[in-house]
Amino acid sequence: MSPFTGSAARTSDWHHLRVDVADGVATVTLARPQKLNALTFGAYADLRDLLAELSRERSVRALVLAGEGRGFCSGGDVDEIIGATLGMDTATLLDFNRMTGQVVRAVRECPFPVVAAVHGVAAGAGAVLALAADFRVADPSARFAFLFTRVGLSGGDMGAAYLLPRVVGLGHATRLLMLGEPVRAPEAERIGLISELTDEGRADEAAQALARRLADGPALAHAQTKALLTAELDMPLAAAVELDAATQALLMNGEDYAEFHAAFTQKRPVKWRGR
Repeated sequence: MSPFTGSAARTSDWHHLRVDVADGVATVTLARPQKLNALTFGAYADLRDLLAELSRERSVRALVLAGEGRGFCSGGDVDEIIGATLGMDTATLLDFNRMTGQVVRAVRECPFPVVAAVHGVAAGAGAVLALAADFRVADPSARFAFLFTRVGLSGGDMGAAYLLPRVVGLGHATRLLMLGEPVRAPEAERIGLISELTDEGRADEAAQALARRLADGPALAHAQTKALLTAELDMPLAAAVELDAATQALLMNGEDYAEFHAAFTQKRPVKWRGR
């Protein structure tokens, strides 16, 4: 995302999220525990705008997305979203659905790795948010459910039909998106939906440790790796290796590459600068 902004001022007043940034790690917590962190129109918009702001600032090197209380996120709020959408015309519904997709794009396109810390339910839009993250760290209580067909909608919501087959394969994705059945942590780990399965109650701690490891590493290399993973999903091999070559040439001219060589030859720890 471009660091250049218009006249809108940056804000730290997020009404639908709790945001903490410390030493390069941002922790974004969905904070409606009484509703299992169900998403509202405002929560979607805040996530979209927050990720854009953090991307422009270039001070965040890793982000943890977590949920307060008994679960990660139960999806869109039935009363505040589903009830409201029944009264909307097609143009307004299209605007809303485009906004939810913009949140997923923001997670995929932000220049830092995103770690989802999942415990309890991750359902509907909550499951897609976790899916969009670069890493999913979960404890044994985690269960994922792509519930869209169960409310009479397409299972391909918010990019799920694009992302899920690329994570777990077409067969598992068809089953999960078509039937909407919950997938508990052991099976989610087996099919590759979970990056790391932790002990009970340790998902947040493990996600923070992973984010710290990422933030302490070569931030520019991580950003470019993430960008290539997304961009090359739909490229032929010839285009992908050419993009790899151009990216490596740029990074080889950067400070971190030279710093690695200096640290190696001087037998000292590398001091990554993200440049």
